[in-house]
Amino acid sequence: MTAVITLTTDFGSSDAYVACMKGVILSINPKAVIVDICHSIEPQNIRQAAFILSTAYQYFPRGTIHLAIVDPGVGSQRKAIILKTPSAFFLAPDNGVLSYIVNELDSPAAEPVPHALSSPQPRELVPGTEAIAITNPDYWHHPVSATFHGRDIFAPVAAHLSLGTPLHKFGDKIGCIHMFPVPRPYHDATGDLVGCILHVDNFGNLITNIRSSDLPGKEVTVTISSQVIQGVSQFYAQREGLAAIIGSSGYVEISLKNGNAAALLKAKVGDEVRLKR
Repeated sequence: MTAVITLTTDFGSSDAYVACMKGVILSINPKAVIVDICHSIEPQNIRQAAFILSTAYQYFPRGTIHLAIVDPGVGSQRKAIILKTPSAFFLAPDNGVLSYIVNELDSPAAEPVPHALSSPQPRELVPGTEAIAITNPDYWHHPVSATFHGRDIFAPVAAHLSLGTPLHKFGDKIGCIHMFPVPRPYHDATGDLVGCILHVDNFGNLITNIRSSDLPGKEVTVTISSQVIQGVSQFYAQREGLAAIIGSSGYVEISLKNGNAAALLKAKVGDEVRLKR
């Protein structure tokens, strides 16, 4: 049975960890198609993994199985879970790495959510989703390492799931999973649209939480780190110096032609971005 399984980890490419996971999957389902989304997540950076996964999963076929293994709590009492949504399956530690996935399926909160570094909190599942705590060792690779659940629990469970094993076989149904607040832009008392940086990509582009649908128009000024950018450009090379554009993920980005905007501005995740008409 052909199935697509994706991998998102902080394992890097200089060790054999990713290869071990692929080997386990292919030993159970030799016909599985394995796709690497990203293995250069910063070590233990759950929020970065959550964002990158959210920008990629929607482009895969319906029913794809996504493994997101960024797991600083491996070996502890944190749950290993399967989340089933209307379009895909997600296997991950229950540590907030699926926050963006669930947030996109839910109606936005009435109040703005500022960028926060608080710990993930339990949140009830949204309608149309189902979650299982992976507790049945019959589908694990043995012996189970206390430090490598990606190989010994998540990879074999994903492979068995790809072969059509029913969800309930893997463990107990749960009604909530842990999530962190996904920051949303808001209008302050002056009418400015206030957002923040969600992600800094490999080129130094600053990806904000302001979507194209949030813009009052392209004739705006964008302020970040005391730098003011006039208007929203269509593509990276359209103007010299700093520019604000709508990136491929649908978010407003701050870029620097032939340069690194993050380095120039000394900007980081969580920094404020302000838009004014």
